[in-house]
Amino acid sequence: MSENYKFVQNTKCEYFPCHKVKNESEFNCLFCFCPLYMLGDKCGGNFTYTDNGIKNCSECTLPHSKNGYDHVMSKMSLVMEKGRKKED
Repeated sequence: MSENYKFVQNTKCEYFPCHKVKNESEFNCLFCFCPLYMLGDKCGGNFTYTDNGIKNCSECTLPHSKNGYDHVMSKMSLVMEKGRKKED
C-alpha cells in the first residue's frame, strides 16, 4: 500500500519552509499547524515557553520531519482525550 499521504510539500507557500532546515526537499508541510500544540509539554517536540508562558515551537521541526506523521499519529489518542466531552 502506498504511503504518499504522509508527505505533502507546498513550495509555493510564502512561508516555505517555515522553519530553518538542512534539506528543504525533505520538509513536510502536511501539519502546517501542529495538532500536538495543545498537549503542552507532552507533545514530544523541541519547544520552549516565552516569559509570558506561551508555547514557542519555532525551533521544532518534528511534525515536518521524515517520521513526523508517525510521531503525530502516535500522540493522537492524547489529543482526542483532551477534546472529549467530560460528563458531569
